[in-house]
Amino acid sequence: MDGVIVRQETAEDIRAIDVVNISAFQGEDEAQLVTELRMSAAFIPELSLVAEVNGRIVGHVLLFSVTLVGEAGEARILALAPMGVVPSQSHRGIGSALVRAALTKAGSLGYGGIVVIGHPDFYKRFGFKPASEWNITCAVPVGADAVTAYELVKGGFKAGGAVRYPQAFIDLFKK
Repeated sequence: MDGVIVRQETAEDIRAIDVVNISAFQGEDEAQLVTELRMSAAFIPELSLVAEVNGRIVGHVLLFSVTLVGEAGEARILALAPMGVVPSQSHRGIGSALVRAALTKAGSLGYGGIVVIGHPDFYKRFGFKPASEWNITCAVPVGADAVTAYELVKGGFKAGGAVRYPQAFIDLFKK
């Protein structure tokens, strides 16, 4: 999309990111999640991206570190959440630009793959597949079809396993 700049968040962007998440999700839960993740060991500054149009932040995506625990051991992978765009700017390709930039950046950092709990039809456009194809599960109370995954590196999910999310993420789904 023309006129959209996707870049890493800065300290000056934090309030605008809160506004994006509050308006996109019609409540403060996702904004609070981002705040809590930012203060945790799961936060990776290079993977908190904003979309800017005419100098205004209109979208945000966050990828954070999680552990995939399987029979073959543990692996550090990424989880994508949240990804939001202010409603007045939705359906203009901003969310897609954020996801593409996040996939590119995550790949350059050497992670094996990404899991996301969200709208499978949206994420499948970028190559995400049902997480069950890699025997990936999670303890978050959602339907298995809502969990998709994207291999950044061939064999990045090895023998599958259970995704261990930070407690702040799990708590979001208990509300």
